[in-house]
Amino acid sequence: MTSRIVAVDPFDLVVFGGTGDLAHRKLFPALFRRDHDGQLTDPTRIVGVSRKEHTDESFRAEVKEALQTFVPADELDKPTVKRFLARIRYVTVEAAGDAGWADLKTLIADGLDRVRAFYLATSPDLFDAITHNLKTHDLITQKTRVVLEKPLGKDLASAQEINSAVGEVLDESQIYRIDHYLGKETVQNLLALRFANVLFEPVWDSAHVDHVQITVAEKIGVGSRGGYYDTSGALRDMVQNHILQLLCLVAMEPPGELDADSLRDEKLKVLRALKPIDDASVRSLTVRGQYRTGAIDGKSVPGYVEELGDGSQSQTETFVALKTEVQTWRWAGVPFYLRTGKRLPQQVSEIVIQFREVPRSIFGPAGGFLAPNRLVIRLQPDEGVKLYLMIKDPGPGGLRFREVPLNLSFADTFKVRNPDAYERLLMDVIRGSQALFMRRDEVEAAWKWADPILEAWSRLGHAPSTYTAGTWGPSSAVALIERDGRTWHEDPDA
Repeated sequence: MTSRIVAVDPFDLVVFGGTGDLAHRKLFPALFRRDHDGQLTDPTRIVGVSRKEHTDESFRAEVKEALQTFVPADELDKPTVKRFLARIRYVTVEAAGDAGWADLKTLIADGLDRVRAFYLATSPDLFDAITHNLKTHDLITQKTRVVLEKPLGKDLASAQEINSAVGEVLDESQIYRIDHYLGKETVQNLLALRFANVLFEPVWDSAHVDHVQITVAEKIGVGSRGGYYDTSGALRDMVQNHILQLLCLVAMEPPGELDADSLRDEKLKVLRALKPIDDASVRSLTVRGQYRTGAIDGKSVPGYVEELGDGSQSQTETFVALKTEVQTWRWAGVPFYLRTGKRLPQQVSEIVIQFREVPRSIFGPAGGFLAPNRLVIRLQPDEGVKLYLMIKDPGPGGLRFREVPLNLSFADTFKVRNPDAYERLLMDVIRGSQALFMRRDEVEAAWKWADPILEAWSRLGHAPSTYTAGTWGPSSAVALIERDGRTWHEDPDA
């Protein structure tokens, strides 16, 4: 049984950065799929906005090409493509100037009674100018929502500056700070596993959990994002937002209700309880890495500095591993090991809850080693949940044990396509649901924890260690966890 598709009322969605990579690769395909499934209703309009000169027709041709590139051919039935492209409009606007704003206002003037959403798929440097221009040109209504794409700043000070500038124009209830990881099906199933099943919550604490691992690994390099990435690095790009959000969902207390503020209040408590990492502990608790030339799937790939070109001597990290702790009664003493990197051997995002060993084996040495139970939540690819248990090896030769997984594969169980995270999040914006979006104090609390790490690296001259592309990062990342008598989880079936 699958969720029933509930159509949304007609709306206007204006995409600033409408000719950019994010819009073509994610936003327009996501909106098309929602139209394909009957969730969009007439006279919904989707308006692309950028500095480039386009007519409606030339922009529709560009959107059509994006659909053909990023949506499987068997989903591109002609009637739906035609209907979706008919919703598309385009306006040339100077985001930080005056040109084009009057044209945009004229285009959507007849939609005052609809939800009016503005998606800022632009550099954060433009968030201030765009939101103030929305106010100046009288484009904000009671039903206006504004989506802010990451990165939301490069440190606490810049994040506060962006939040304050946007907050001068918009109420917090109108601001949707997006983290697409929170829209993934498996991430939301983490809430279901914890709070819809009596099985796990009684053992979700330091008395039963030995440690937690969160891994977000990518095979790809920086590619065309090199200019941005070199000013960011893995800690800013992945840990401060995506990985900390996943940690919050693992470690938070049950909210009183599943409304947006109750959920975000509990996540905020986790962020404020994270054990600080500073100059005294940064070398023992963090690892920085940067990939060099190696091989992925048998094919040679260049190192990071070669990808940047121009004789770069960059010290930006493309890999981070670190150990932290949530200093609450529930989690005191339980280490959380986090790692992320580019040019790693697998493309995988997963959360591992490692439970403690049985206090005493009654089976003697003949039964072999009793591996502690593990709950592995796979976010991508092959979304699903595995619970590793010990069972008796079949046969008459006594009690010998084997570790096997109870495997819940979403694809095998539900036989349906899992919606892309942007599909869900875009519809949540239209419906006015902020539960899967970050609140201002969450963003700033995450930066308050991350900033001292970045500052300590800089002050101590903690340069990244190199690792060969196609490996799991520097050897010091293995040492980080193994000196505690633990090891990184690797799925033998992956």
